Amino acid sequence: MSACRRLTITGFMGTGKSTVARLVAKRLGWDAVDSDDLVTQAAGKGMDRIFHEEGEAAMRGRELEVFRALASRQDVVVSAGGGAMLLEETRRLIVESGLVVCLTASPDTITVRLDAEQASARPMIATWERGARVRRLLDQRAAVYDLADFTIATDVLSPEEVAEEVVRLFRTYGERAWRRPGRVEELTRTPSILPPIVDAPGAAVIVRTPSADYPVYVGWGELERLGEHVRRATGSRRAFLVSDQSVMRHWGEVALAGLRAAGLETVASALPPGDGTKSLASAGKLYGWLAEHRAERKDSIVALGGGMVGDLAGFVAATYMRGVPVVQVPTTLLGMVDASIGGKTAVNHAGIKNIVGAFYQPRAVVADAATLKTLPRRELVEGMGEVIKHALIADASLPDLLEARLEDLLALDQALTTDVVSRNIQIKASIVSRDERETGGVREFLNYGHTLGHAFEAAGDYQALLHGEAVAAGMMAAATIGVRMGVTPSGLLERQRRLIERAGLPLRPPPGLDAGRVREALALDKKVVSGTQRWVLLEDVGRPVIRDDVPTGLVEEVLRQLNG
Repeated sequence: MSACRRLTITGFMGTGKSTVARLVAKRLGWDAVDSDDLVTQAAGKGMDRIFHEEGEAAMRGRELEVFRALASRQDVVVSAGGGAMLLEETRRLIVESGLVVCLTASPDTITVRLDAEQASARPMIATWERGARVRRLLDQRAAVYDLADFTIATDVLSPEEVAEEVVRLFRTYGERAWRRPGRVEELTRTPSILPPIVDAPGAAVIVRTPSADYPVYVGWGELERLGEHVRRATGSRRAFLVSDQSVMRHWGEVALAGLRAAGLETVASALPPGDGTKSLASAGKLYGWLAEHRAERKDSIVALGGGMVGDLAGFVAATYMRGVPVVQVPTTLLGMVDASIGGKTAVNHAGIKNIVGAFYQPRAVVADAATLKTLPRRELVEGMGEVIKHALIADASLPDLLEARLEDLLALDQALTTDVVSRNIQIKASIVSRDERETGGVREFLNYGHTLGHAFEAAGDYQALLHGEAVAAGMMAAATIGVRMGVTPSGLLERQRRLIERAGLPLRPPPGLDAGRVREALALDKKVVSGTQRWVLLEDVGRPVIRDDVPTGLVEEVLRQLNG
C-alpha cells in the first residue's frame, strides 16, 4: 500500500470544513477543493436550485460523479458536502482514496454559525426554525459522521487551531491509521440508521417526522402533475381516488387525467360532501369498495378534497390491510395550510368529532392553488384564519405581507397565493417535524386561538361557525387574555384585529351562543392537563408561549366582553 497523500474533511454544515480544508492544504503544500463547489459548477446553478428543481437523489448522484472524478487525485484536501457520506458508493470512494477527518460541533454552535448565512444557500435547513432542523439532521446523520479516521470537535477552536490539529494528527498518526487492518471495511459499512433521501424535485418542502419523511408540492396547476408525484412517492401502479361529489365535479377529471398521464390505473369514488360523511359507516363503505376492486398494499389512495375527505381517506388508508400509501391532495385553503400536513386522520363517532383515528403520514401532499378558484367565498375566507394564525406564531415577515396584500390574496393572485400557501406549509411542516404527535412540544403552539375556538364550535353544534371562523374569534379571545395578563402587547391585539376584520372573519362568537356550553366544552378540551387549561398566548409576533395560570375569572370576563 502506497503512502496516504490525500485528506477528506467531512462533517455537518457549519463545522468549518471548507475553511479548514484550505488552511490544511496550505500547510501541507497541497491543493484544496470543495465538493459542493464542483457540484454547482458542473450543474451551472446553485445548490438550492439543484435541490428544488432536481431533488436530493439527483444531487447525491451529481456528488457521486464529483468524487469519481477526484478518485485518482493526490496531494489534495477535499472538503466534502455535509451529506456526501450518505451514499454508499460515494462513501467508499472517499474512504479508499485517503484519510477521513470529521469535524463536529454542538447544535447550538452550528446554529449560531449558520444564522449569519443566507438560509436559501442551505436547502436542507432552509426553515423558519433552523435550530430544530439542525438537531434533527445531526441525530439522523450521527452514525455516518462516526465513520472517520479522526474526529475533531470545533466548538471552542479557531479554524487555524482546527487546521493545526488536522495536520498534527495526519503527520503523527496518519500512516498508522491508513494501514490499520480492517479500516476500509469499518469505515464503509452502512449504519443501521440512515436519513432517507427523498426523491422529490420541485417540492416546496420536505416534511421530516420520526415515522416518515415526505414532500409537499405547491403550484398553480399542480394537478396536471399529480400522477408523476404519486408514482414517484409511492411506486404504485393503481390509484384509488377518493373525493366528495362537489370537488369531483370541478376537479375530478383533471386529477384522473393527471394520474393516467403517468400510466396509473385509476378507480374513483365520490362521497356526499359535508362533515356528516366522516363516519365509521363511510369508512366501511370505502373498505368494501377497495376490497371489491381487489386493492392491494402496493396500491395508493389519493385523497382529493377538503378536511373531510383528507381525514376519512387517510383513516381508511391507515387501516385497510394494516396500511396502504396515501397521497393528500387538499382543495381548500384550510386543508392546504393545515389539515393535510401532519398525518392526523380520523372519523367522527357517537356525536364526537375525530374520536376514532390515527397518526398516519402521507407519502406526499400535492397542493394545487388553482383549485381554490371553485371554493365558496366563505370557505376561502375561513382558511385565512389559519393563515393569520401561522403568521402570528411563526413568521415575523408574513404579517407584513398580509397587511400589504390581503385583498390580492383573497382575489387569488397566482404568484402571491402560491407563495403564501408554501410559506404556511413550511411553518406547519417545521412544527410537525419537531413534535409529530403533539406530545406537549412545540405543536401546542398551533393551538393558538383553538382553546376557545374549539369551544365556540362545539357550543354551536359545529353549525354556527366554520373551523377557521371559530379560530379567528378564539385568537381575539386569546389576545385579549394575553393583554390582560401582561403577556401580549396591546398593539399586537389591534394589529391582529385589523387583519381578521379585513379578511372578513368574525372578531367574536355569534350572539346567543350558550355560555354554559362554551364552559362545558372548555372543560373537555384536549389542552386540559391534570385539570389545568393550557393557553397559547403571544409575547409578540413569532413568540408564542404556553401559560397554565390564566384565571378562570379572567376567561369569563373576556367571554362576557366578546359577547357584549
